[in-house]
Order: sequence, then structure tokens, then C-alpha cells
Amino acid sequence: MDFKRITSGLIVAVALAIILLIPNNIITGILFTVIAIIAMNEYLKAISKVCKPIKWVAYASCIIVAIINYIPKENLTNILMYSIPTIILILFAHVIASDMKITFKDMAYTLLGICYIPVFIMFLSLIDGMNKGKILLGYVFMASWGTDVFAYCIGKRFGKHKFSKVSPKKSIEGCIGGTLGATALILIYTMILNNCFVFEYSYFTVTIFGIVMSLIGQLGDFSASCIKRYVDIKDYSNLLPGHGGMLDRIDSVLFIAPFAYMLFTLI
Repeated sequence: MDFKRITSGLIVAVALAIILLIPNNIITGILFTVIAIIAMNEYLKAISKVCKPIKWVAYASCIIVAIINYIPKENLTNILMYSIPTIILILFAHVIASDMKITFKDMAYTLLGICYIPVFIMFLSLIDGMNKGKILLGYVFMASWGTDVFAYCIGKRFGKHKFSKVSPKKSIEGCIGGTLGATALILIYTMILNNCFVFEYSYFTVTIFGIVMSLIGQLGDFSASCIKRYVDIKDYSNLLPGHGGMLDRIDSVLFIAPFAYMLFTLI
């Protein structure tokens, strides 16, 4: 199992290296789209235990991740503003056309998956398209996976007070340690950027951003656990042995992405 976990970790590391090191936005856009489709497939399989999702609409929605950076900026807001009503219209049309064999519950779970996966991942593509986007993506992944690593290590060593029944293995000590550790990692990253690559990011601002992103990421982690508890599964899949599925790996990244984009537009 350890060998499988290490191998899976290396695969994730290679994918992350491609995203952060290859300047071609087309390649990273394709990679984000593939990730969205895999995560959507895992989500649909999970919720199929409690409903009948409208799969083709869910899968088709992933195309927004691939094309988002090719939409003119002046039209972007309008397109996004009208896309959700259009999707809801299509979903309701399915309910009506099926003579209620497809239910409101099926439609609602499908819509949740669309908002949760491709819409959230879309913000990673938007960050990637910003000035110094690759650098900014580094902050997102450090906030997410740095929190995971430090929360696990601190929680395993010092965790005594359970945080929530949603994820009974997580402790208050681990959550605090995860945020502090991820923020320290982000500050080191900023120090390297400022001293070695002539960036001028404010340490105070980065600290606030790091804390906020880490806390949001932990809420994302708990949110994914809520879904898993509801459908009674441990992991979304065994795609990455020792780590679970794609959705298990990116659950906190998904929640951080839209708020990180909002924060990055302020600096």
C-alpha cells in the first residue's frame, strides 16, 4: 500500500508540475478539463446511490473549463451569468419530458455537481490566465495540500479534540496546525519569489490570504466528506491508491479556487 501511495503521489506531482511549469495555457486547460471530467464521473457514481443524475448535462458542462480563457473578457460576465439559468432550463426540460420519471431531486443533485466541479475548476483556469497565473496557482495548491499535510501530521501527534462527526478523524489541533503550517509554507514561497525573482508581494497580505485560503480549503474538505457520508462511501474512487479518487485529492482546491481568484484580483 505504501508503494501504491507513493506512486499515486508521484502521478499527482507530475500533473502539478505540468500545470505550474508549462507556460502553454492550452495544455493546462486540457489538463484541467480532464480533471473535471474524472471528478464529475466520480461524483455521478457516488450520487447514483441516492438519485438518477442527468449525466450528459453534467459531463457537457465540463467544456466550460476548456474554453473559459478563450472567451473575450468583456463578454465573460454575461456568458457566465446566463449559463446557469440555461442549465437549469435544460434540467427542468428533462424533468418535464420524462413525465416526472426524472425527479426534482435528480435535477438538484445534477445541478449541485455542475456548480461544485466544473464551475469551481473554471476558476483555476481563470487564475492560470491572469498575469503571473502560474505563480498564483502555486499559492492555491500550497494552501490546499500544505494544509492537508500539516493537519495530518499535527493531528496524528497532538490531536485530542475531535472537530466534527462529519470527519471523525480530524481534530481541532490538526485543523489549527494545518492552517499555521500552510501559511508558513506560503510565506517561505513568497520569500523565495521576492528575493530570487524580484517579486514585491506584501508579506502581511500573503499571510492573510494564506489563512483565508487554508480555512476555506478545510471547509471544502468537510463538504466533500458530507457528500461521502450521505451516500455511505469512504472514497470517491480508487483512482489514486492510498489517496482515494480525483475528487478526494482536489476537494479543498475546488473550494479555494473561486475565493482565491477573488483575492488575487485585489492585488
